[in-house]
Amino acid sequence: MSYENILFDVDDRTATITLNRPDARNALSPQLLVELLDALDEAADNADVGVVVVTGAGDKAFCAGGDLGGGGSMPSPYERYDNSRGFLQLMKVLHDYPKPTIAKINGYCLAGGFGLAMSCDFLIAHDGVKFGTPEIDRGLWPMMIMAPILRSVPRKHALELMLLGDKFDADRARELGIVSAVVPQDQLDAEVADWASRLASKSPVVMKLGKRALGVIDGMTFDQSVEYLNTMLFVNTQTEDAMEGIMAFFQKRDPEWKGR
Repeated sequence: MSYENILFDVDDRTATITLNRPDARNALSPQLLVELLDALDEAADNADVGVVVVTGAGDKAFCAGGDLGGGGSMPSPYERYDNSRGFLQLMKVLHDYPKPTIAKINGYCLAGGFGLAMSCDFLIAHDGVKFGTPEIDRGLWPMMIMAPILRSVPRKHALELMLLGDKFDADRARELGIVSAVVPQDQLDAEVADWASRLASKSPVVMKLGKRALGVIDGMTFDQSVEYLNTMLFVNTQTEDAMEGIMAFFQKRDPEWKGR
């Protein structure tokens, strides 16, 4: 599939999706959102892909948020609402995505771009990037991205981010539990490649089952969750990969995953 606003590459079981609007700080235009959803579907359907990395083109921004310029035209109120559905769908897809996702933060990560990153499983950043939810200073509230933020950040910290709208650095993001790793800029590629390689080496079917279970129990009572997880443990043990993993352990060798 060909794309105009993103770059899509698969190498060594890693699909890299690059938001390719560097002149607009990789802002999320309606067309880019459509292409990003298509690329995520393409990666999910590709058996040779074990992990997905999302990043931004250039060295200025991962993603600066929604495209406030509207591509040079002012959309109607309904068009603005309809366009927002694309971002809603993106967050739903990432929440239920069957493969691990890494946001490679190579520059400014703001507003909707912050929401995109927070919707990924892991964030890896270099030590010169800035994060933030500056919507409050534009007379807006970061409504949509509250959902992924509040799943990662305690309520008091989330209110601090959203009410003040201040930018904060990667070290502060690490303190808040937002990012998994912070490295010097010249080590970002290697760090992301290492994480991707380790994730891609795991059983794809077991990761899919585990990620699905994690999403399902969100909001369940404790009793409901353990009942459901007991069933899912049985499903897990019936997979060929579970049997292969146990056999490989006893035979002191690396497992050869079948993805079944």
